[in-house]
Amino acid sequence: MAGRRLQYQQRILLCFILVSVWEASSGQIHYVIPEEMEKGSFVGDIAKDLALNIKDLPSSGVQIISRGMNQYFDLDLRNGHLIVNEVIDREQICHQMQKCLLNFEILVKDKMKFFTIEVEITDINDNSPSFPVEELEFKIAETTGPGARYLLPEAQDPDLGTNSLQSYHLSKNKHFSLDVQTGVDGIKYAELVLETLLDREEQKMYQLILTAADKGDPIRSGTVQIRVAVTDVNDNAPVFSKSLYEASVMENIPKGSQVLTVNATDVDEGINSKIKYLFRKSSDKTSKIFHLDSSTGQISVIGNLDFEDSKLHEMEVQAQDGAGLSTRAKVVIRIMDANDNAPEITITPLFSKVLESSPPGSVVALININDRDDGRNGEVICSIPATLPFLLRKSFDNYYNLETDQGLDREKVSEYNITITVMDQGTPSLSATAYFPLEILDENDNPPIFKTTDLTFQIAENNQRGDLILTLKANDPDFEENGRIMYSIIDTNIGDALLSSYLSINSETGDVYALSSFDYEEFREIKFQVKAQDGGAPPLSSNVSVTLLILDQNDNAPQILYPSNPTDGSTGVELAPHSSEPGYLVTKVVAVDADSGQNAWLSYQLLKATEPGLFTIGLHTGEIRTARFFLDKDALKQSLVVLVKDNGQPPLSASVTVTVVLADSIPDILTDLSSVSATADPVSDLTFYLVVAVAFVSCLFFTFLLVLLAIRLHRWRTSQLCDSQSVNFSGVPVSQFVGIDGVRAFLHSYCHNGSLTTCSRKSQILFPIGSCTSTLVPQQTSDKSGVLGKVLMWVVAEDDLSVPAHSWLDFKPGCETWMVLVSLVDD
Repeated sequence: MAGRRLQYQQRILLCFILVSVWEASSGQIHYVIPEEMEKGSFVGDIAKDLALNIKDLPSSGVQIISRGMNQYFDLDLRNGHLIVNEVIDREQICHQMQKCLLNFEILVKDKMKFFTIEVEITDINDNSPSFPVEELEFKIAETTGPGARYLLPEAQDPDLGTNSLQSYHLSKNKHFSLDVQTGVDGIKYAELVLETLLDREEQKMYQLILTAADKGDPIRSGTVQIRVAVTDVNDNAPVFSKSLYEASVMENIPKGSQVLTVNATDVDEGINSKIKYLFRKSSDKTSKIFHLDSSTGQISVIGNLDFEDSKLHEMEVQAQDGAGLSTRAKVVIRIMDANDNAPEITITPLFSKVLESSPPGSVVALININDRDDGRNGEVICSIPATLPFLLRKSFDNYYNLETDQGLDREKVSEYNITITVMDQGTPSLSATAYFPLEILDENDNPPIFKTTDLTFQIAENNQRGDLILTLKANDPDFEENGRIMYSIIDTNIGDALLSSYLSINSETGDVYALSSFDYEEFREIKFQVKAQDGGAPPLSSNVSVTLLILDQNDNAPQILYPSNPTDGSTGVELAPHSSEPGYLVTKVVAVDADSGQNAWLSYQLLKATEPGLFTIGLHTGEIRTARFFLDKDALKQSLVVLVKDNGQPPLSASVTVTVVLADSIPDILTDLSSVSATADPVSDLTFYLVVAVAFVSCLFFTFLLVLLAIRLHRWRTSQLCDSQSVNFSGVPVSQFVGIDGVRAFLHSYCHNGSLTTCSRKSQILFPIGSCTSTLVPQQTSDKSGVLGKVLMWVVAEDDLSVPAHSWLDFKPGCETWMVLVSLVDD
């Protein structure tokens, strides 16, 4: 049997696969295929019928969308053929419907088009007629006359047309015949007709076979055995109160509820009047839903009613008395729809990510709503939250387009989870909710932004190279590369140099570093621009103006402009008349400081004066004025050491020596100076003696060195140590020493230890005999010292004549040239 069915299906596939394709004005494509086709069987050439390029099918986003049913069909993207995805049983899907149609849509994403596909499933003879029972028994009285009729059970064949039930046949016998009639609904009914009288004594039981057959290819048939028992007389059959019983029930009626009651009567008496009710004709599905009480005729619900599955149930009820006589009536039960199906939402995403620059009206998803209920119960309202920048636009039937309603901004909302709510119009209303996540892709639509367009920073001068000066920060709300900021300094000139030689910026962090040490006295501020540029395509940028203020530090000592230090060894002289009154302006010390602010605030003070209390100097003006009248005992030549100090931290200073001559005119100056030493302060006549003493001691010391040197040379020659260290004598340097008389003296380079105090009247100068020359080794030292008497001495380096010695001066061993100023102090 299975082999014949397979051959039949193959014959159908080869000979009957008529695929009638037509395209209506609505764009609907219609295919016709037989049922029971194997999986993978060809249905239609979708690519050809929809004018699609086969090569572009994998990338064009072609998709089959089914409406709440199994996926019976699939699309082969390799050739564009519509194929069977699941074996289709027409009787299971469409039951007894004359035309079985399966509808679905094909979405072509790149064209943004829907195409409705309608596949008609034709019937094949895959079901044999079958009777509800395998064996049937009649009891016929022997007195029953010819012509008596007995209703036979109806055979069921779910196929249609010629494939359905077409004829009944009765096995050959001499007492019974078969009468087949066709009702108003086109259904054939068979009745068993008694042709001759039965004799119970001759034969008590008759065995008959009733055959039901269709006219399909091949012909299929079913049989039922009929047993006829010959009994005594029963001459009245039951009669129903009406031939058609009708009822309407809600599909959500509870199980066990009564639907209707059929009623039949029999005028016979006794056992012949006892009626039994049974379903004569009903489908398997109906028999599982309804129950007929054989005694009372009450029909009740035992299964689930579903309006969406079947809107109408028809059945025949047979009433049979105890003797076997029966009658029939038709029962029609209509199912009324209840709002028991919530809407179903099917979302077909076109994009899971969209650019934030997508224009309004861009379709991001297709939404299909399906409600299996009928009437208002199946009418739906689809909505999304009004606060979202999206809208639902109905395209056709129950399809909606989810579109952008306004511009998107990823910097405000980077991702949406769109809630789609569907509500039907039934009572009570049912609803369904679905969620569609949508990510917003970033575009470079935001340039980097600084908090302000002008920034001011400060840095102290004399900074170190490589110091971090400032940090700039811009903000870009874009994502990843579009939000990655690179910083750069817009190069310009600062004077004759490029800005890039002074400043450098870290392109990633915005840190600005100094490439050189800044000098406030060179420039007091640097103005430049920093550019912040993102990594988008095309890149966006913005600039910020930066002013870098250089703060002054006290790094410049005061510079004395007047009086200037002489370069020829002479001494500048200021004139003060003998008759000057207190407060007389002798001269003014003029000094400047390259720093600014308090670092340039200068103050003046007298560090040393020949006659203390004779002159005063303005603290902030530098004016040297007389403090009292001149006296005869006052020295004609006054030396004033003026200290100029700034107000910085720490303070820096400079000093200058001002020589003031007490005279009324220039000729008087020449006369008075002829008897005065030019290098020492004319304090008293002791100065002359002090100078003579120093000169004498120096000569002795010099003579001692010459003698010592001669002895060393003599010993060296006598030892004939030719390979010993040689003696090099360099010329005696001449130190420019200006004494009172302007006489130049020689200061030699030698090693000495000396200590003096400025307060002792018995200061001593020790001159140990020694040599600094590496080739001369002292043979003997002298412990003799000469007492010079009451002296006051200043010992200063040759290159600094303005630093006085304080307390004890300790001369460490070394080869240096020193200037010693000696003044005799009067007792």
